[in-house]
Amino acid sequence: MAPETDHAESVRALRQLRRMRIFYAGGAALWAASAASAGWAAPGSRQMWVSVLFLAVFTALLSMTSLWLWRQHAAHPGEPAHHAAPRKMARRRHANA
Repeated sequence: MAPETDHAESVRALRQLRRMRIFYAGGAALWAASAASAGWAAPGSRQMWVSVLFLAVFTALLSMTSLWLWRQHAAHPGEPAHHAAPRKMARRRHANA
């Protein structure tokens, strides 16, 4: 029973990592735009440096998440990418009267 539970938890963890990777990519894009805008309006300002700091943080988080997903994929190359229930219809059994 434990291996099935561990597998289900690992699938959930991978799904969550994929979602977080999208979130971090969006954050990195937002802070890159903010840093570019602040750098254009007032080069060297405090707002520009804060934007650059947050860009570095989100880029680091995105890199770590991508690395973890890559390692998980490399560790289990034979598993299917999509874990769904089979599409077979269960046979209905009729009780004998």
